[in-house]
Amino acid sequence: MKVGIIAELLRKPLHECLKRASELGAEGVQLYANRPICNLLQMDKKQLADLKKFCEEQKLEISAVCGDLGGHGFQIASENPQRIKTFKQIIDVTRTLGCNIVTTHVGVIPSAKDHPNYKTMMSALKELGEYAAANDVVLAIETGPESPETLKRFLDDAGSKGLGVNLDPANLVMVLDADPAEAVYTLKDYIVHTHAKDGVHFRKCDPQKVYDAFAEGGFEKLVAETGALFAEVPLGQGSVNWKQYLAALKAINFNGFLTVERETGTEPEKDIKLAIDFLKAQI
Repeated sequence: MKVGIIAELLRKPLHECLKRASELGAEGVQLYANRPICNLLQMDKKQLADLKKFCEEQKLEISAVCGDLGGHGFQIASENPQRIKTFKQIIDVTRTLGCNIVTTHVGVIPSAKDHPNYKTMMSALKELGEYAAANDVVLAIETGPESPETLKRFLDDAGSKGLGVNLDPANLVMVLDADPAEAVYTLKDYIVHTHAKDGVHFRKCDPQKVYDAFAEGGFEKLVAETGALFAEVPLGQGSVNWKQYLAALKAINFNGFLTVERETGTEPEKDIKLAIDFLKAQI
């Protein structure tokens, strides 16, 4: 396994983020597709080639592109034609960068197959999975709102070589109070990338309400009504059992990236460096 980071979370201009990532000991970086600091969709082929070359000069592999589009993922049928079009562009850019993994949140996959959202999301993701596979890319769905069992069944039903999993252990802990090591064994046939993040779970919550609140900008209101639900914390300081989790990844012969994601905190570089050192000591 290799250790990477989401470069832009170092909160500097992109090329400074990449240089610093290398200096901190990262072996790879994940890049955002359409954030202000790095909007890959606005780059031409030469700019993308130059970015790829710069990463290579820093001895950094591009582990994945983060294609999150915000909102409710692919849950709303009327929004999906434009979202699918944009995501196909992200897949194209990912391939141009010489990378074959693009990660994203897709919304909350219902546990019941007869739920209207199940069919809506399946239609969108099968189309994107086929497009990704045709371009030698895997669209890796990030874990979090639905149980690993529900996600596995959805992927089994889709039957697409272009769909996989980006396993985020902290999302599973924080929202579902689930065991990430067990999730590895459940999703073993689909895991192509992971986020290295940690967190703690305070109280049971409705994942749909949580992700709706994120999508609509009302998470603070939800917390005010319910009390603190969960918190992201520095790697090794939360409820993820890293020894068991990493052992599970080794057991399924996962040899991809553990990509550090630190979205909160006042000292991101310090926390990311601690995370890199922690992971390297563990593996």
